[in-house]
Amino acid sequence: MSEEPIREVQTGSTHITLLGTAHVSKASADKVAELLGPDGPEVDAVAVELCRSRAESMTNPEALARLDLFAVIRQRRVYMVAASLALGAYQQRIADQFGIEPGAEQRMAMRLAEVRQLPLLLIDREVGTTLRRAAHNLGWFQRLNLFTGLLAGLLTREKVTEEEVESLKQGDILETAFAEFAQDRSSLFTPLIDERDQYMAARLRQEAEQHGYRNVLAVVGAGHLKGLSEQLESATEPPEQTIASLDQVPPPSRFWRAFPWLVVVVILSVFAYGFTRNPELGWNMVADWVLINGGLSALGAALAAAHPLTVLGAFFAAPLTSLNPTIGAGMVAGALELSLRRPSVGDFGSLREDVTSLRGWWRNRVSRVLLVFIFSTIGSAAGTYLAGFRIIDRLVA
Repeated sequence: MSEEPIREVQTGSTHITLLGTAHVSKASADKVAELLGPDGPEVDAVAVELCRSRAESMTNPEALARLDLFAVIRQRRVYMVAASLALGAYQQRIADQFGIEPGAEQRMAMRLAEVRQLPLLLIDREVGTTLRRAAHNLGWFQRLNLFTGLLAGLLTREKVTEEEVESLKQGDILETAFAEFAQDRSSLFTPLIDERDQYMAARLRQEAEQHGYRNVLAVVGAGHLKGLSEQLESATEPPEQTIASLDQVPPPSRFWRAFPWLVVVVILSVFAYGFTRNPELGWNMVADWVLINGGLSALGAALAAAHPLTVLGAFFAAPLTSLNPTIGAGMVAGALELSLRRPSVGDFGSLREDVTSLRGWWRNRVSRVLLVFIFSTIGSAAGTYLAGFRIIDRLVA
């Protein structure tokens, strides 16, 4: 018999059994089957640590085929989509070593809930909201470290021992993927773990109050057991209020909203002053701006193995888009790459498997579009500051 960590919590008239699991552990899947089997305890609803989008991706593999990449680029959701793919790949890499599908215990819970005709409760916050709130707590360079940290976890070639996999029971898949940050920065730990404890507790309370469930089995990562049980036992705020608060993504501060426009004003003012001093100086400054900004953005696109015309487009777009904060060089480069190398149905079908390897990110046309956007954006951002310093240096020389 599998011995997974369990906590029993009473909230109102609802008894909640919290089953702590590892998302890549066969023992966890076996325990779910045991509790939802014919000899298991009485259960009239099953809750899982999934949001709607993650549940759909697990139950409907064709969902990615409906991904509108133009909309992803236009709405600037590229980083969220790339991070979600990298997170799934990280989990898949571990799972492949031990012959168990990722999230097997969640899949088991969903399947048995359907077999027993029990309500299935999706209690986790949308992963995109969680990642955006995590990013909001960090500075720009910390956000870059957050994203590259996830990719580093994905691309490592080291084998993972079964003991290390089982140690996931002490944490959470998001926390594990960002282990370095979660241990060192409470600003990251809060949205990844603490807020989700609050959110899932509120969702369980909300479902219990609305439907009057008597016995609920909640299948969650073992790292959430302590925080989730404490929230269920101590929360007094109406669950709808908690959910609404935690679903909000705080807007950037006024300073950061104004900062890109301030940079534009400074750069244009420097150009204008340079031309008033000496037309030749002014044109040299413009040349520096175009070559450095465009060159670094084009280099980023080239590193992503973009189409030659995309690389050229990034070169010409970056100097202009850097003076217009409403559009970025990555948006132009990504849209060009998507038009020149439109992904096939096969690219969408193999996307999850391809992104489990470094080569696959470049081989698959879907993930390559994401890389073109990211790399050309980073190149243009770096070029904006380097070129800015260069033209100011010319002015004061």
